[in-house]
Amino acid sequence: MSVLVLAEHDNSALKDPTLAAVTAATELGGEVHILVAGQGSAAVAEAAARVAGVTKVLHADNAAYANALAENLAPLIVGLMDGYDAFVAPATTRGKNIAPRVAAHLDVAQISEILSVESADTFTRPIYAGNAIATVQSKDAKKVITVRGTAFAKAATSGGSASIEAVAAGATSDKARFEGAELTSSARPELTAAKIIVSGGRALGSSDKFHEVIDPLADKLGAAVGASRAAVDAGYAPNDYQVGQTGKIVAPELYVAVGISGAIQHLAGMKDSKVIVAINKDEEAPIFQVADVGLVGDLFTLVPELTSKL
Repeated sequence: MSVLVLAEHDNSALKDPTLAAVTAATELGGEVHILVAGQGSAAVAEAAARVAGVTKVLHADNAAYANALAENLAPLIVGLMDGYDAFVAPATTRGKNIAPRVAAHLDVAQISEILSVESADTFTRPIYAGNAIATVQSKDAKKVITVRGTAFAKAATSGGSASIEAVAAGATSDKARFEGAELTSSARPELTAAKIIVSGGRALGSSDKFHEVIDPLADKLGAAVGASRAAVDAGYAPNDYQVGQTGKIVAPELYVAVGISGAIQHLAGMKDSKVIVAINKDEEAPIFQVADVGLVGDLFTLVPELTSKL
């Protein structure tokens, strides 16, 4: 089996979700190739060539791919799929945008957010907000798969010596164009890659209190800041902080949930964390059912005290 993996990058650096996708691809068996499509992305192609398990890097360097528009990338990938048995993409915003288009063009069923590879045609994936795990077998001649990055180990970024092959740009679309991007910059770690996350919930009561309580603890721990959907909907934190089924899926070494009750949609996004610490005044809160350590009490007292002792 030959597998084509879509590289997640920003034209200058290869992103961690790609490494999890490579691990999943190697478990399918056969050769693993990475597609690096971008503009001025030679450094990314070189980094991809060093990833363990990768045998070839396909480098499409063209202005049409500078901003990873799915309308342009999908035709490129479809054009390459004659030589591959499977296409694998990270289950990121980009991957979730591109993979369904590829599946539609190939007239196959996409297999979404796999958690494990049981065999070349059988996978597990979460259903019902992660409360059940489905085993899915695909009889399609070509597989289109997205990979949940928290479920697979990251492939080593050194040790590989893949060749780099330039590929020509495919057909482009005139139905979409890139207008601009407003990016959030922060000195804290990226949420999906952080080893420690401190998340706040609706119990914090306001945006001011959210940052007054959560930020000092996160800074002491060198952690990323997350939030429940309720806190985001209430305007306490921006959308890119949201952890959960409709937000970001995370699995850090330590997850601190402050004032979060533990709704199913939030648990779906963080319950694979290695150690979960919950702080909540309601001892019956569902979050305590998945927590390794629970503190019952007033978060406005407990969190500043905890921060001061670190």
